[in-house]
Formats: sequence, C-alpha cells, structure tokens
Amino acid sequence: MSTSNSTFSLEGRGLKLDTEDDAKSHTQDIKSTTTYKHISLSGNTIGAPACTALAPLLSTQTSLTSINLADIFTSRLLTEIPPAISSLLTSLLPLHNLSTIDLSDNAFGLKTQAPLVDFLKQHVPLQHLILNNNGLGPEAGTHIADALSELADRKAEARKSSKTAIPNLETIICGRNRLETGSMPAWARTIQKHPHLKTVKMVQDAIRQPGIQLFLLEGLKHCAELEVLDLQDNTFTHVGAEALSQVLPGWKKLLELGVGDSLMGRKRGMGSLCDALAKGETKELRVLRLQYNEIDSRGVGRLLKVVEEGKLPALRRVELNGNKFAEEDEGVARLRRVLETRREEAGKDGDEGEWGLDEFSDLEEEDSEEEEEEEEVAEEVDSEIEAQKEVEKEREKKAEGILRDAEEEEGRNVSQKKDEEVDVLAEKLGKTEMI
Repeated sequence: MSTSNSTFSLEGRGLKLDTEDDAKSHTQDIKSTTTYKHISLSGNTIGAPACTALAPLLSTQTSLTSINLADIFTSRLLTEIPPAISSLLTSLLPLHNLSTIDLSDNAFGLKTQAPLVDFLKQHVPLQHLILNNNGLGPEAGTHIADALSELADRKAEARKSSKTAIPNLETIICGRNRLETGSMPAWARTIQKHPHLKTVKMVQDAIRQPGIQLFLLEGLKHCAELEVLDLQDNTFTHVGAEALSQVLPGWKKLLELGVGDSLMGRKRGMGSLCDALAKGETKELRVLRLQYNEIDSRGVGRLLKVVEEGKLPALRRVELNGNKFAEEDEGVARLRRVLETRREEAGKDGDEGEWGLDEFSDLEEEDSEEEEEEEEVAEEVDSEIEAQKEVEKEREKKAEGILRDAEEEEGRNVSQKKDEEVDVLAEKLGKTEMI
C-alpha cells in the first residue's frame, strides 16, 4: 500500500477483492482520512460486494481531484461489472472537486456501459476523461458520446446558478475502442459542444476516411484551444488529409499532432498537410508523428522546406519511421541537423524521445515513378470504393442494427496490453491538482 498526505494507492498490487471484508482490510486509511486528492485502485480485480463496501468510503473524500479505476475487473463476468461500477461511480457524483477519472482497460460494451453513461451525463466537474481499451464498439461508443453531449448542456445550465467556476471538459482519451465510422456523427456533435478541449486522443479506433473527415470538419474544427491531437492508426488517405489541412490552421495552440499509420499517402495527403503547415499558423507545434504513411523523399523535402522557411519554429520532434525513403537521403539529413541544432540551442542534452528524428528501423524502398503512378491511381480508386462501402455499410447497420456484433465483441476479453503513453498522461493528470 502506498499512501501519503494526498495520495492513497493500491495500484498494481494484483489483489482479488471479492467481499466487503476483503475491501475493508485494505482500505483502513481511506476510512480514517478524508483529505486525499488522488486515489488509485488500478491493477486489482474488485467484485460487486467489495465495490459496495468501497463506495461509502470514497464518497467522504471531498478533496479528491482524481481517481484511477483502470483495470479493476480482470477475470470478472460481464454480469458482475454493472452493479460494481455503478456503486463506485454513484459514490463519486457528490465529489465536486473530482475532475479526472481513468477507467481504461475495463469492459464497457453494450451490456456494461449504462452506469458509465449515467455518470458521464451528470458529473459536471469532469475535466479529464480517460477511456482507453474498453471494448466499446460503435454503438456503446455512440452512447458515451451522447452522454458527454448531455454533460455539456448540464455544465452550461450549472454556470447560470453556481457561485463557483464550472470547469470545461479539456481531455478526451478514447483509444483502442473500435469506435468506427458509425459513431463519428455522435462524437462530432460532442466535440462541437465542448469547444475548449485541449487534448483529444482516439488511436486505433478503426475509423475510416469518411468518419475522419466528419470528425475533423464537424467536430474538431471548433476546438481553437486544441494542444494535443492523436488519431494514429486510423484510415485517413488523402480524403482525411485534405480535411485535416482545412482545420489545422485554426489550431494555433497545437503542440503535438499524431497522424502516423493512417495511409495518408506520399503525394496528395502529405502535400495537403505540408500546405497547411506552410501557412505558418501552427507556430507552437513541437511534435509531429508521421510514421508508416508511405511518405517518400519528396514528401520529406516538402516538410523540410516548411521547417527551413521558419513556419514551424517550435518543432523539435518528427517521427518518420516506416516510410519510403533512404536513411541517407539528403532531405532527411538536413531535417535531422535542424532539429539537433534546436536541441543544442535549448540546452537539452538527453531527452532522445522528445527531440530530433525517431529511429529508422523499418524503412521501405522508394518506388519507381511508374510504380508511384500506378499506386496513386489505385489509391484514388480504392478511396472511392471505400467511401461507397462505408455508405452502404451504414445503411445496412441502420436496417439490421449492430447489436449482434457489439454483443459478440463484449464476449471477448478486453486486451490487457497497456498504452504506455496514455498511462504516463493519466499519471500526470492524476498528480496535478485541478482547480
């Protein structure tokens, strides 16, 4: 057990808390102290009776600003999760300082999402929501998005009568959840209703280009205060890249942009991105993640030109592994020198993961001009076919419903693979007192 004056933690203990007595034997400090600001129960498996015992203890923590409830239902049956999470989340509703909650690595599909949806609708103090690897699927994902839309309305209503400041929702992390294109209309509406968002991460969510386009143009376009956007491992193609190029100049505070592994393409996609960056409106951008996008030496050259012209004065990290150019390419060498010079001028000797270029361990050979032309034509045809397939797929879903697929998805175990970057961010948020 790790405790301090402000933190109570059972994190990573691997405890199996089945009964009320099990819970009470490990939580005496919570019972005797009501001034904790951060509580972590992550990495244990907690049954419904134990959650029932924990609930009244959590409800006394009026100073609590963050709670980590990630990975607390491993090995539990789906039928156990709703009453268990309902007990915990209901106990948190009266805590008006609780602004950060991490519920990653728990199964919240159609059969288990209802208590979470109810909580998200009501918890007006919420600023930072972390839902990574929850097996949501598109329908449960839509319910989560709709709940956050209702939360926006409740925040607006509360501001009319509250004597204290009502915080904005600033962080949404909802990656590895198979949200798909089908849930993007709901998410776009949600994002539009929370225009003060600063961090949005939806990595590896099986979102195709029509969904990406909608999410960017109808949702994120309205977030002028955006600082971190990570949509890696979804499908952009040139369609998503062109949508990104339209909204990118409006994010003047953007610090990090992640669009790696998104089939952006060497010519139209990379060209659209560089044209947007060349407008010089994203001067605060520090990190650009472009791995596995079939970018060739000409694409690197276009990015280099933007950097050398001073349009990205804060840029310090570019990730390009998995693309189609030679490691000894002159443009790559020049880009590396620019970034290394910036690190030296900033007086940063270490921080290899924060400055310079990433390691090129998986580069592909650059195609011939004939192969490029053939691939470009194929990309355009594939994009048109894919877009049509998405339209037809959505029609089929409306006609037949997607309940069966969502229920089958819930039957699978939520992956236990951890997202280290999300864990680090969650830890930082948890240790930061929110006002």
